[in-house]
Amino acid sequence: MSVAASSPTTLGATVLLGRGLTPGKLRGLQRISNPNGTLTMVAFDQNSSMIDLAKKGLKAKGEDRDPTFDEVVEAKLDMVRHMAPKASGILIDAYYGAWPAIASCAVPPEKGLIVRIEKSGGPKNKRGGPLGSIEPGLSVEKIKLMGVDVVKLLAPFEPTELDSGQHQFDFIQKIYEDCRKFDILLLLEPVAFPLDGEKKTDPSFLNRKAETVIESARQLSRWCDVYKAEFPGTLGHESEEQLRDNLLALSECSQTPWVLLSAGVDYADYLVQVRMAMECGASGILGGRAFWKEYFQEDGAEARSKFAAETGAKRVEEADAIVKESGSPWFAKYGLTLEDFQGIRAAEGWHFRYAPHAESAGGASGHVVRAGEVY
Repeated sequence: MSVAASSPTTLGATVLLGRGLTPGKLRGLQRISNPNGTLTMVAFDQNSSMIDLAKKGLKAKGEDRDPTFDEVVEAKLDMVRHMAPKASGILIDAYYGAWPAIASCAVPPEKGLIVRIEKSGGPKNKRGGPLGSIEPGLSVEKIKLMGVDVVKLLAPFEPTELDSGQHQFDFIQKIYEDCRKFDILLLLEPVAFPLDGEKKTDPSFLNRKAETVIESARQLSRWCDVYKAEFPGTLGHESEEQLRDNLLALSECSQTPWVLLSAGVDYADYLVQVRMAMECGASGILGGRAFWKEYFQEDGAEARSKFAAETGAKRVEEADAIVKESGSPWFAKYGLTLEDFQGIRAAEGWHFRYAPHAESAGGASGHVVRAGEVY
């Protein structure tokens, strides 16, 4: 006697909607994820630091000048082309990179695409607190229209600096609501910053950094879909035991899946941070300069491409292996498994109720299907 294979338990789409996982946001998470739900993402959106590195490279070769627009574009495309195949998602800016990266297939079609929305640099208050704004010419709607999977927002945040903190909180709220309106994933990146003229190497900054990172997650992680966090502490400044306690606290505070940024540290140090973060609840990484900052030190275009193809790609591959082995799948944060998704179904007519502000061909919530109508 044969026994029919059991089908998965049917769950209504409300199991997703109650967690903020609308169709656009869920699709964005799927696009930037590895098959097991972890995230291995690489950032190439750092215009100011990339231009500074390129300028230093040119000066070392006797050219005391800024790189041209075209030189920056080609450098970004070169690195993306060689390193994207090893990642699950790529972060790039709109000004130099997004359209050329799409058009040239530097970002492979099967890889998730993330575009930053914030203006690089910008004003600060008298204590050095950033006052963020949207990059001129951009909006969440434009990024959605480009076919991008995720909006990324960098919003430096210090919970004890009230003026900048309120400004940044309001800024985050606006982008969050816009991303809800256009049903696109929001990846939020708060980072600690020096106050009152201090440096990032000063004891005053190092001593408060971990608490700033943890408290920022406590206050802000609910206003995004993926939270991009700094390492909560500094290797060599706190003990390994303390750093692990900090990472566990960060994981507990973050209400959404979180990934680890690299903050320009050397690759070897970043790899140590990645291992610890994955073991303590992180869902992946979104690192940048740790993978590619030596690119501009290479002599000539051929040598730079070789660095990206060999060293850069190998670094991403190494980090990716750690993420896949030890990272926490993003859906675990929502109490879901891959098997749960197999049985999720939407109610008939759901599309009438979806995005009620959007233009449609007619009909409204509660539309009654007439006999003979075909859908």
